[in-house]
Amino acid sequence: MKTLFKVAAVAVAAAAAVGVQAQDFPSKDKTITIVVPYAAGGPTDRVARDLAEAMRKPLGGVSVVIDNSAGAGSTIGTAKVARAAPDGYTLLLNHVSMATMPTMYRKLAFNVANDFEYLGIINDVPMTLIARPSMAANNYKDLSAWIAQNKGKINLGNAGQGSASHLCGLMYQSALQVDMTPVPYKGTAPAITDLIGGQIDLLCDQTTNTTSQIEGKKVKAYAVTTAKRLTTPALKDLPTLAESGLKDFSVTIWHGLYAPKGTPAPVLKKLNDALKAALKDPDFIKKEEGLGAVVATDARVEPAEHKKFVLSETEKFGAVIKAAGSYAD
Repeated sequence: MKTLFKVAAVAVAAAAAVGVQAQDFPSKDKTITIVVPYAAGGPTDRVARDLAEAMRKPLGGVSVVIDNSAGAGSTIGTAKVARAAPDGYTLLLNHVSMATMPTMYRKLAFNVANDFEYLGIINDVPMTLIARPSMAANNYKDLSAWIAQNKGKINLGNAGQGSASHLCGLMYQSALQVDMTPVPYKGTAPAITDLIGGQIDLLCDQTTNTTSQIEGKKVKAYAVTTAKRLTTPALKDLPTLAESGLKDFSVTIWHGLYAPKGTPAPVLKKLNDALKAALKDPDFIKKEEGLGAVVATDARVEPAEHKKFVLSETEKFGAVIKAAGSYAD
């Protein structure tokens, strides 16, 4: 009986400690770290830095910093957060990789569905299909004819295994039922450099990376991957791939925010409230629009809908990855 009372007392004490911790969260004596599993300067890093700034005020002015833990297709930084203390002071900001890693990698040090608390979707980023400037085709109809005439000879660049451009390329080839030669790079910048130089033929990448190149006429642009045309001045005249003949084709790269599994519910509530406040911040919205991104305003900003969405994306993209046999060790 004494043992039972002792166990119960320990449980009550632990619960009380968590309650105090949650009540005090966030402490101005501590720093909240958002882990970005990619290198500094890239589109996901820029989203994270803008979000960190927008979340400071609703979190009471606490310091929010970025930790770039890049490598291995975002698995290094993601694993780091999965192992972190579940106290709300270490978060993860990642993109569609959260939906592709379970299929793309044969072994992972974490379980995407079970090792994280889902806090909400941040934005959606459209993709653009672009080509080397020397490409003869001047519109998507002509490009389709060129692809049909050059099967087996087409080089399709991407920013590395598991990147947004890699995923878009797989989806595009699957929709066309045409195999192209993948040319992986260590990031988007060298891929676009080689596209401009004519070393590769095509690239499907985020508007955050391609809009300035399209504006400067350094590459040829043919279509966007969204269900509807975009309103961005440099992209508004581009047709969607769906209206160009690839029925129901739609690929957008979204970003979401996560905490380690086991983070107390009151802490999660404060973080989700701060995220939703940030998504309504006019400065944050303006910065995202400048990147070609659309800030989330739908039900996916809620944790349950965020997780439901990621699991549905995992199923959708998993089928394409399996069909292509595009796995990493």
